[in-house]
Amino acid sequence: MASDKELSDFLKSVEKRAFKRAVYAVRDDDAALDIVQEAMIRLSEKYADRPAAELPLLFQRILSNATMDHFRRLKVRRSVMQNMSDFEPVGEDGDFDLLESLESIDGALGAESAADSVSRAQILQAIELELAELPARQREAFLLRYWEELDVAETASVMGCSQGSVKTHCFRAVHALAEALRAKGITP
Repeated sequence: MASDKELSDFLKSVEKRAFKRAVYAVRDDDAALDIVQEAMIRLSEKYADRPAAELPLLFQRILSNATMDHFRRLKVRRSVMQNMSDFEPVGEDGDFDLLESLESIDGALGAESAADSVSRAQILQAIELELAELPARQREAFLLRYWEELDVAETASVMGCSQGSVKTHCFRAVHALAEALRAKGITP
């Protein structure tokens, strides 16, 4: 079992290298700092009871996973913003399923024209303005479910309400956003 001092010394010894590694991976200093902090917190919370000799490999694995999580969140955010006007209930029960509506943008990176880039930025700005106009509970439910990728139960726990309320808030938010964006001429 690693002592507090061993854990602290280990984290001090890897912080700069880990930061550089994360910067090289994500090319964003702020995001890299968040990734390294998240990895350090995970290590100290979940693996502090491990022997000091295991810490380097554990930390590297945690850092890799945190970096991958960053890219997953980024991809989902881009996809959500790209496909916001497509939000309609797709399930038989009328519940919105984000995974069923997202389109992959893997092949589109680097092949986007300047006009498409400007158009995307304008749509993103319109979406952000419409999100700000949603009632607080709808906005919170929407962001937790589709931005932070929490499931219905986790969102209900965070919001302190029932799962049915989360579904209702999300449903209303999706429809309000879709209507507002259609009114602005933003269509799929």
